[in-house]
Amino acid sequence: MIYFVSDAHIGSLAMGDNIGHQQRFVALLKDMMRDAEAIYLVGDIFDFWYEYLWSNEAHFRQFSLVLDALREAAECCEVHYFIGNHDIWTFGWLERRTGVRIHRAPEVVTLYGKRCYIAHGDGLVPRDMMKRYPKEVRRKIKRFMMLRRFFHNPVPQFLFSLVPPTWGDKFGYAWARKSREKELCNPCGYKGENNEELVLYAKEHEQSEHCDYYIFGHRHIELDLELATRARVVILGDFFRQFTYARMEKGNLTLEYDER
Repeated sequence: MIYFVSDAHIGSLAMGDNIGHQQRFVALLKDMMRDAEAIYLVGDIFDFWYEYLWSNEAHFRQFSLVLDALREAAECCEVHYFIGNHDIWTFGWLERRTGVRIHRAPEVVTLYGKRCYIAHGDGLVPRDMMKRYPKEVRRKIKRFMMLRRFFHNPVPQFLFSLVPPTWGDKFGYAWARKSREKELCNPCGYKGENNEELVLYAKEHEQSEHCDYYIFGHRHIELDLELATRARVVILGDFFRQFTYARMEKGNLTLEYDER
């Protein structure tokens, strides 16, 4: 069995019971370990993650439950961690601490004979996307893409890593909290096949290279959509509001709900 989960946003200040949230996520990981050949974490597992120059075990003590579970999982199967837009800033410590394999870009992998395009999903937009929206929406998209390039730039990354962790975390968690609160109050649902950016991106990718599955996080919606090319676009939902994940058995991928 191969499992996929994304967007747990562990540590978010917008959620009341962070310990309970961690425990539920750890319980899911332990369930997966029973028969997992591999576990794919498809980004934004943490609501804010930054490895400063002096980051150590004490700095990440609040996540010990999850980190220990990831270490345990990595000892019994492959654990792949695709960075999202909230956990970009891992520079080796997370990998050393847990044994997970960090992926910084989308990848096409073959699982049970199926070609799977796996990515968190932020920044993946078709080339003609800007033409589809009015001017004010285009401005928002451009601002997001500029901010994304800034966050991925090694120079500001290094400079921020010099900031005292207490200051950096206060800023990072406050920024992330606004995003969670906005979404919890007004979630953005499925936009439809002709307007959902990740669906349109998959369709464009199909023109040059066929994949059986496109597996994304980021959007916090559940979606299992078959395209005309027979490719399936699967968006994993999240694990803080919907508590969804996916599993693949013998090449068949299904979305599941954690009922605990």
